[in-house]
Amino acid sequence: MCERNELIMNTSEAKRPSKEEQKTALVSYNALAEVLKELKTEAPEIEIEETNEKIKIPLEALKLFAQILDAMSKGNPISIVPVATEMTTQAAAEFLGCSRPHLVKLLEQGDIPFMKVGRHRRVKYEDIMSYKLEMKQRQQEAIRQLMKSDEDSGLYDS
Repeated sequence: MCERNELIMNTSEAKRPSKEEQKTALVSYNALAEVLKELKTEAPEIEIEETNEKIKIPLEALKLFAQILDAMSKGNPISIVPVATEMTTQAAAEFLGCSRPHLVKLLEQGDIPFMKVGRHRRVKYEDIMSYKLEMKQRQQEAIRQLMKSDEDSGLYDS
């Protein structure tokens, strides 16, 4: 039996699934997606064939598992973080793909809310995720503006 803490991944442990894992995930996802369409109970029971052990699992957890399998089948690394989790500045910087000093600058400017625990800053996962989505939207808008500007100046004319 695994210790509870061994089952929790942090963002620095997320790795790309191998080709074999991607193939297995795709087959598993397709099977699970079909089964999910037919389930009527909120806590279906699944059986682990290898051990013949039956386990009741909340339907929402099975749906989440299907999403994980789908992402794995596409070769995406997976990391699971509880929404209410507080992150260190290092973990938050890794999640955003920036340096810790840059993240601290964003915190001190008020771009991302944070709290202090002693001398250490902590950031809520949901605030980091919100900032990341906002930045993605800004980037997409900037790309649209750039493309429009290029079209207006005739750069795409032949």
